[in-house]
Amino acid sequence: MIRSDQILNTVDMIQKEHLDVRAVTMGIDLLDCRGDDVTATCERIKAKIEKFAARLVPTCNAVAEKYGIPVVNKRLAVTPIASVGAGFNRDDFVALACALDEVAAQVGVDFVGGFSANVENGLSRADRELIAAIPEALAITQKVCASVNAGSTRYGVNMDAVVLLGQTIKALAEKSKARHGFAAAKFVVFTNQPGDNPFMAGAIHGMGQHEVMINVGVSGPGVIARALERRLAQSSGQQLGLHDLADEIKQTAFRVTRSGELIGRQVAAALGVPFGVVDLSLAPTPNVGDSVGEILKILGVDEIGAPGSTAIVALLNDAVKKGGTFASQSVGGLSGAFIPVCEDNELAEAAGNGSLVLEKLEAMTSVCSVGLDMIAVPGSVDAATIAAIIADEMAIGMINGKTTAVRLIPVPGKEAGEVVSFGGLFGESAIMPVRNAGKSARFVAFGGKIPAPIHSLKN
Repeated sequence: MIRSDQILNTVDMIQKEHLDVRAVTMGIDLLDCRGDDVTATCERIKAKIEKFAARLVPTCNAVAEKYGIPVVNKRLAVTPIASVGAGFNRDDFVALACALDEVAAQVGVDFVGGFSANVENGLSRADRELIAAIPEALAITQKVCASVNAGSTRYGVNMDAVVLLGQTIKALAEKSKARHGFAAAKFVVFTNQPGDNPFMAGAIHGMGQHEVMINVGVSGPGVIARALERRLAQSSGQQLGLHDLADEIKQTAFRVTRSGELIGRQVAAALGVPFGVVDLSLAPTPNVGDSVGEILKILGVDEIGAPGSTAIVALLNDAVKKGGTFASQSVGGLSGAFIPVCEDNELAEAAGNGSLVLEKLEAMTSVCSVGLDMIAVPGSVDAATIAAIIADEMAIGMINGKTTAVRLIPVPGKEAGEVVSFGGLFGESAIMPVRNAGKSARFVAFGGKIPAPIHSLKN
């Protein structure tokens, strides 16, 4: 039996606490779209996406209206395009990106992810051609997002690829100089990239999935924050331990996950395709009251980045996963706490006042759900330094058997302390200083591979 107080709590979560379904993402397998040439392949890709995704947006809107839970973004994720376009050259891959952008606009989705490659163990010719195409492809398209998986616990970190990707990020920023390097915000480098992630920029439709499926990303940092505030206010002088607050997070995550799965399953049923996973990730927005950073302050640090911040993120990430897993058999994707600086009002403020620095962020990524996410850095930072930052983050994921990622935006013509705004959900932030820039070139120049850890030998 559903109690009246649970109904009222859910209504409050939606109306006052920024509960929403952040993304309904339709994954589509494009491997059967390969034609004799790039023109034929583009036409087949557009036809298949239009066939399956034409009703995605109106269906999401109808389900959202029926249940009163907003669906913020409707997205597509496709088979990594390096596999679809194997044998094509750089210009052909740019054409594929344009085809994806065109059909994404036609069906009305916000973004399409999957202009991607997996190079964890080596670089094929197709991978190199796709990576070479990324700067132009993302600069001239509006909706296409790209990702490259450059390492894994199984295979180690491909440093030859990391060197190329450092150069790619610099080129992305320069190609979109008029928009403060915004194209780099649509590109992310992964270790241990999941194949069912509904969140951009790293969404792909991984191998081994259904031909077409629906994945849902639910976000509720505001809901978690308000639940913690209520628990503390109701303690009546009782001394609460961190374990009590972790339990409150877990119970709240349970309710959030149930809401997301309801929406996802209804959309999938209406479209006649399988339901995949709920990704319960606390993905913040620039809106006040919708911040992961705020949760850190509620849990006891006066400034984000102060000692204890990493421990709090670990507690938060674990509690969210436990609550979500209990709520659904279909939890997947990234599921945890995101710390994207530009997209989180409190994190951006901490970056601006200097309490949160890049090194502390890196420490926090060892226990968060993703990694160094949406961080604006000076445009003068060289490609080798960016590659070394990627390598550090990839190593954290490889050794710990977790997903980590890097989404850096070197802002052309701007230096540390200046503010950059990308607008909408991408937010704004002070540009963070990169200490010791220009001092990693010899390390990066070795290339080769960082070998996988010994536990990669499990089979």
